Amino acid sequence: MTTIADRVPARMTGRQRLVLVLLLGSQFMLAVDFSILNVALPVIGTGLGFALADLQWVATAFALAAAGFTLLAGRVADLFGRRRLFLAGMALLGLSSLAGGLADSPSLLLAARVAQGLATAVVTPAGLSLLTTSFEEGPLRARALGLNGALMSAGFTSGAILGGLLTDLLSWRWAFFINVPVALAVLVATPAVLAESRPADRPRMDVPGAVAVTGGLLALVFGLSRAGEHGFADPVGLGALAASVVLFVVFRAVERRAVSPLVPLRVLARPTVKWGNLAGLVAFATETSLVFLLTLYLQKVLGYTALATGLALGVLGLGTVLGGVVAPRVLTRMGLGRALTAGFALQAVSTASLALLGAEPGWIWLLLAATFAGGVGNMVAIVAFMVTATSGLPDSEQGLATGLATMTQQVGITMGIPVMSAVVTAAMGAAGAGAGLAAGMGADMVLRGVIVAVVVNAALTLAATFIRPHR
Repeated sequence: MTTIADRVPARMTGRQRLVLVLLLGSQFMLAVDFSILNVALPVIGTGLGFALADLQWVATAFALAAAGFTLLAGRVADLFGRRRLFLAGMALLGLSSLAGGLADSPSLLLAARVAQGLATAVVTPAGLSLLTTSFEEGPLRARALGLNGALMSAGFTSGAILGGLLTDLLSWRWAFFINVPVALAVLVATPAVLAESRPADRPRMDVPGAVAVTGGLLALVFGLSRAGEHGFADPVGLGALAASVVLFVVFRAVERRAVSPLVPLRVLARPTVKWGNLAGLVAFATETSLVFLLTLYLQKVLGYTALATGLALGVLGLGTVLGGVVAPRVLTRMGLGRALTAGFALQAVSTASLALLGAEPGWIWLLLAATFAGGVGNMVAIVAFMVTATSGLPDSEQGLATGLATMTQQVGITMGIPVMSAVVTAAMGAAGAGAGLAAGMGADMVLRGVIVAVVVNAALTLAATFIRPHR
């Protein structure tokens, strides 16, 4: 059986290196953009007059657009040109970032965040498909995707730090403005570095399928976000989640009858696509929600400040960067399936060890060691997921494949935190702390809730070790 190691590992050409620098730089910027506003939210609320309860919409507005339109954007890139969509998305990102920095009211800021989310939905799958089509399936593509994963993790981590520095030294508006010169540089360089990529024969756009799947994703992300704010018993959140299920059923029915389906069911039926994306969903949901759990532990149990919490969790970011660097070698030596299993196993063991955490300051050393090792395992699993989910498909469907993978990432990030938040609240309620997370929490009750959620998180990760993408 042919494996990655059996293919000839050709060296990158000079042009491929330029392509890599340009595309990885843009993906890094998008990752920074995802987290750069988190620490600035209270300052933004004060400056623009946001009600405290409405601040979460600064993040939710972005997530709705980024997750809701990414699958559609990936397929449009396949049909109408990946470079064209990439350029359009970068232009929109630059303009929306400028608008966000100049916003003088909550409505204008939220509109800018929606536009930034749309830009991310366009640029991410278009950029990833340009990356995968620039490197043949094999070691070079695995290396490129590994570096992409490492830089994205570095972007998520450094975004919070950069946001804090810009907010403290200049203004929260610079968390938006910083994107403008970067987007402009990418727009200038792209025509000279990237060649257009689109099919000679362009099939008709599947409009009903596009409407159904986009509506389903929007309802899903809104429902999960609402559940994170009001709990899973909230009728609005439940209604949105139910609507998403109905729309996905409609989408499947539409795709069965469409002459040129948005997402051919034969692609979804491929084991590498189906099981690979399930693995990606678990990888993103568990690790992002673990960051939420450890933030609770560090601040509510150990009494850390926001800055100290960010620095402590930066060790996890270092682990993910290392994981992205070593992942291509792991994939080459072990193969995709075993690498995926090994990454999840390391993440599961590391996460399970966090169940030993106590209320004494000395436990920080276990947290640092476990999150570093878990970060390495998580990124190995993510790179294996990306390679698996985009393998075995022709270049004409790489936008679809990367759109599915990006959608998986966004939904995983969105769903992990409300699910783990519900577990924490239920565990605290069972222990007599029914007041929830907002007020009246004793450190021992928070610790109890966090430990239960950590065990659930580790169990989900352990279950993912049994995913076999090639079966």
